[in-house]
Amino acid sequence: MNKVKSITVTALMAAILFAVQIILSGLPNIELVSLLVILFTIAFPKNIWGALAVFCVLEGVFYGFGTWWLMYLYVWPILALTAYFFRKNNSPFFWCVVNGAFGLMFGLLCAFSYLPIGGIPMMLSWWVSGIPFDIVHGISNSVTALVLFKPLYSALEYIARELKK
Repeated sequence: MNKVKSITVTALMAAILFAVQIILSGLPNIELVSLLVILFTIAFPKNIWGALAVFCVLEGVFYGFGTWWLMYLYVWPILALTAYFFRKNNSPFFWCVVNGAFGLMFGLLCAFSYLPIGGIPMMLSWWVSGIPFDIVHGISNSVTALVLFKPLYSALEYIARELKK
Protein backbone atom coordinates (compact mmCIF):
# COMPACT_ATOMS: atom_id res chain seq x y z
CA MET A 1 0.00 0.00 0.00
CA ASN A 2 1.48 3.36 -0.98
CA LYS A 3 1.86 6.24 1.47
CA VAL A 4 -1.26 8.15 0.39
CA LYS A 5 -3.44 5.05 0.67
CA SER A 6 -1.92 4.23 4.04
CA ILE A 7 -2.56 7.71 5.46
CA THR A 8 -6.11 7.63 4.08
CA VAL A 9 -6.79 4.21 5.62
CA THR A 10 -5.41 5.37 8.97
CA ALA A 11 -7.54 8.53 8.91
CA LEU A 12 -10.67 6.61 7.94
CA MET A 13 -10.10 4.06 10.69
CA ALA A 14 -9.73 6.83 13.29
CA ALA A 15 -12.80 8.63 11.98
CA ILE A 16 -14.89 5.46 12.07
CA LEU A 17 -13.77 4.66 15.62
CA PHE A 18 -14.60 8.18 16.77
CA ALA A 19 -17.94 8.38 14.93
CA VAL A 20 -19.12 4.98 16.21
CA GLN A 21 -18.11 5.93 19.75
CA ILE A 22 -20.06 9.22 19.54
CA ILE A 23 -23.12 7.60 17.97
CA LEU A 24 -23.38 4.95 20.69
CA SER A 25 -22.26 7.17 23.59
CA GLY A 26 -25.80 7.38 24.99
CA LEU A 27 -25.87 3.64 25.62
CA PRO A 28 -24.01 2.62 28.79
CA ASN A 29 -21.10 0.33 27.89
CA ILE A 30 -22.57 -0.78 24.60
CA GLU A 31 -19.95 0.03 22.01
CA LEU A 32 -18.36 -1.12 18.78
CA VAL A 33 -14.92 0.43 19.25
CA SER A 34 -13.50 -2.75 20.80
CA LEU A 35 -14.66 -4.94 17.93
CA LEU A 36 -13.43 -2.43 15.36
CA VAL A 37 -10.01 -2.19 17.03
CA ILE A 38 -9.76 -5.98 16.78
CA LEU A 39 -10.86 -6.03 13.14
CA PHE A 40 -8.74 -3.05 12.09
CA THR A 41 -5.70 -4.66 13.73
CA ILE A 42 -6.29 -7.89 11.82
CA ALA A 43 -6.92 -6.21 8.45
CA PHE A 44 -4.53 -3.24 8.70
CA PRO A 45 -1.92 -3.99 11.36
CA LYS A 46 0.46 -1.24 10.22
CA ASN A 47 -2.26 1.41 10.40
CA ILE A 48 -3.84 0.63 13.76
CA TRP A 49 -1.30 2.57 15.84
CA GLY A 50 -1.84 5.83 13.98
CA ALA A 51 -5.60 5.32 14.02
CA LEU A 52 -5.56 4.71 17.78
CA ALA A 53 -3.42 7.80 18.36
CA VAL A 54 -5.80 10.01 16.35
CA PHE A 55 -8.84 8.40 18.00
CA CYS A 56 -7.46 9.06 21.49
CA VAL A 57 -6.64 12.68 20.67
CA LEU A 58 -10.12 13.20 19.21
CA GLU A 59 -11.67 11.70 22.35
CA GLY A 60 -9.66 14.09 24.51
CA VAL A 61 -10.53 17.11 22.38
CA PHE A 62 -14.22 16.22 22.34
CA TYR A 63 -14.70 15.10 25.96
CA GLY A 64 -11.76 16.79 27.69
CA PHE A 65 -8.37 15.49 28.77
CA GLY A 66 -9.24 14.06 32.19
CA THR A 67 -7.90 11.08 34.11
CA TRP A 68 -10.22 8.85 32.10
CA TRP A 69 -8.33 9.87 28.96
CA LEU A 70 -5.01 8.53 30.27
CA MET A 71 -6.47 5.04 30.41
CA TYR A 72 -7.28 5.19 26.71
CA LEU A 73 -3.57 5.58 26.01
CA TYR A 74 -2.87 2.05 27.23
CA VAL A 75 -6.21 0.20 27.14
CA TRP A 76 -6.73 0.35 23.37
CA PRO A 77 -3.12 -0.63 22.58
CA ILE A 78 -3.50 -3.65 24.90
CA LEU A 79 -6.50 -4.77 22.86
CA ALA A 80 -4.68 -4.10 19.58
CA LEU A 81 -1.66 -6.12 20.74
CA THR A 82 -3.95 -8.97 21.77
CA ALA A 83 -5.66 -8.88 18.37
CA TYR A 84 -2.31 -8.76 16.60
CA PHE A 85 -1.04 -11.76 18.54
CA PHE A 86 -4.12 -13.81 17.56
CA ARG A 87 -4.66 -12.21 14.11
CA LYS A 88 -4.60 -15.54 12.26
CA ASN A 89 -7.73 -16.72 14.09
CA ASN A 90 -10.90 -15.75 12.21
CA SER A 91 -13.42 -17.58 14.38
CA PRO A 92 -16.32 -15.37 15.49
CA PHE A 93 -16.61 -17.51 18.63
CA PHE A 94 -12.98 -16.92 19.55
CA TRP A 95 -13.35 -13.15 19.09
CA CYS A 96 -16.66 -13.24 20.95
CA VAL A 97 -14.77 -14.57 23.99
CA VAL A 98 -11.84 -12.16 23.59
CA ASN A 99 -14.10 -9.12 23.08
CA GLY A 100 -16.34 -10.17 25.97
CA ALA A 101 -13.35 -10.69 28.27
CA PHE A 102 -12.01 -7.29 27.27
CA GLY A 103 -15.36 -5.71 28.17
CA LEU A 104 -15.39 -7.47 31.53
CA MET A 105 -11.81 -6.40 32.24
CA PHE A 106 -12.18 -2.85 30.89
CA GLY A 107 -12.93 -1.35 34.30
CA LEU A 108 -10.03 -3.17 35.92
CA LEU A 109 -7.64 -2.06 33.19
CA CYS A 110 -8.88 1.52 33.47
CA ALA A 111 -8.61 1.49 37.26
CA PHE A 112 -4.82 1.39 37.03
CA SER A 113 -4.81 5.06 35.99
CA TYR A 114 -6.09 5.90 39.50
CA LEU A 115 -3.22 4.10 41.23
CA PRO A 116 -0.84 7.11 41.25
CA ILE A 117 -3.63 9.44 42.43
CA GLY A 118 -5.16 7.53 45.34
CA GLY A 119 -3.21 4.31 45.63
CA ILE A 120 -4.63 0.82 45.74
CA PRO A 121 -7.76 1.80 47.75
CA MET A 122 -8.84 4.33 45.12
CA MET A 123 -8.01 1.98 42.28
CA LEU A 124 -10.00 -0.88 43.82
CA SER A 125 -12.97 1.29 44.80
CA TRP A 126 -13.14 2.74 41.28
CA TRP A 127 -13.02 -0.74 39.76
CA VAL A 128 -15.52 -2.36 42.16
CA SER A 129 -18.04 0.47 41.75
CA GLY A 130 -18.03 -0.11 37.99
CA ILE A 131 -18.44 -3.90 37.98
CA PRO A 132 -22.15 -3.75 36.98
CA PHE A 133 -21.18 -1.68 33.95
CA ASP A 134 -18.33 -4.07 33.16
CA ILE A 135 -20.81 -6.95 33.12
CA VAL A 136 -22.99 -5.09 30.62
CA HIS A 137 -19.86 -4.18 28.67
CA GLY A 138 -18.70 -7.81 28.52
CA ILE A 139 -22.08 -9.14 27.44
CA SER A 140 -22.58 -6.47 24.79
CA ASN A 141 -19.05 -6.95 23.45
CA SER A 142 -19.67 -10.70 23.17
CA VAL A 143 -22.94 -10.20 21.33
CA THR A 144 -21.55 -7.60 18.92
CA ALA A 145 -18.57 -9.82 18.09
CA LEU A 146 -20.75 -12.87 17.60
CA VAL A 147 -23.11 -11.00 15.26
CA LEU A 148 -20.78 -8.60 13.44
CA PHE A 149 -17.33 -10.19 13.38
CA LYS A 150 -17.78 -12.36 10.29
CA PRO A 151 -19.42 -9.78 7.98
CA LEU A 152 -17.06 -6.99 9.03
CA TYR A 153 -14.04 -9.30 8.80
CA SER A 154 -15.02 -10.30 5.26
CA ALA A 155 -15.55 -6.69 4.21
CA LEU A 156 -12.25 -5.49 5.68
CA GLU A 157 -10.30 -8.40 4.21
CA TYR A 158 -11.78 -7.55 0.80
CA ILE A 159 -10.85 -3.88 1.20
CA ALA A 160 -7.32 -4.80 2.31
CA ARG A 161 -6.88 -7.06 -0.75
CA GLU A 162 -8.17 -4.34 -3.08
CA LEU A 163 -5.84 -1.73 -1.62
CA LYS A 164 -2.84 -3.95 -2.30
CA LYS A 165 -3.57 -3.89 -6.04
